[in-house]
Amino acid sequence: MPIEIKKKERETSQGLVRRFSKRIKQSGVLFRAREIRFRERPKSRQMKKRSALRREQMRREYKIREKMGRLK
Repeated sequence: MPIEIKKKERETSQGLVRRFSKRIKQSGVLFRAREIRFRERPKSRQMKKRSALRREQMRREYKIREKMGRLK
C-alpha cells in the first residue's frame, strides 16, 4: 500500500516534509526496511564451534601471558 501525501493549499514545503515523515513513521515502513537491512543471519553450527574454540585459545594465551607478566 503506497503512501500518498499531497501538498495542501497554503502549506510550506517544510510542513509537507514533516507531515510525510510522520506518516512514514506511523505506517512502519521505515521500521520494516531497517529490520530487513540490518538483519543478521544465524551462525552455522561450524561457525559457532570455530568461534568457541578461538575464544578458548585466546583465554589460554591470555593466562600464559599473565603468568609471565607480558601483558600490554
